[in-house]
Amino acid sequence: MSEIKYYSEEGLQKLKDELHHLIAVERPAASAAIAEARDKGDLSENAEYDAAKEAQGHLEARISKLQDLVANARLLDESKIDTSKVLLLSKIQVKNVKTKAAQTYTIVPESEADLKKGLISVTSPFAKAFLGHKAGDKVEVVVPAGKMMFEIVTVER
Repeated sequence: MSEIKYYSEEGLQKLKDELHHLIAVERPAASAAIAEARDKGDLSENAEYDAAKEAQGHLEARISKLQDLVANARLLDESKIDTSKVLLLSKIQVKNVKTKAAQTYTIVPESEADLKKGLISVTSPFAKAFLGHKAGDKVEVVVPAGKMMFEIVTVER
């Protein structure tokens, strides 16, 4: 049995859109590539046919994986999340106590993480350090460079 994973509405829709694209566009294209390669003659020495079949296998594996993810996905209900402390889907502003540099992050499910957009995975050590804390709390975070102290400035949804 597959593991249940939690997604925001946007994250789950992105998975569903990718699955739809693979089934509706990529799968027919893979079948057409196989048919075209098959029409070129002897299949025993047809590298194009072998490559098309291998590509189809990878495509079907990806489709199967996405179908499993969507089937076991759970949508997070943001209206039922406590906004007084840092939890999944919290938007937090943190300030490095030593340098006074402030940064804003949103804590998201692992599959939606994108550091360039300020989306950090709930399973990352950085995010885990803040979970359960409230605005005004000082939190020590262990990073590769050593220990750093941060103050949580704001917690929002």
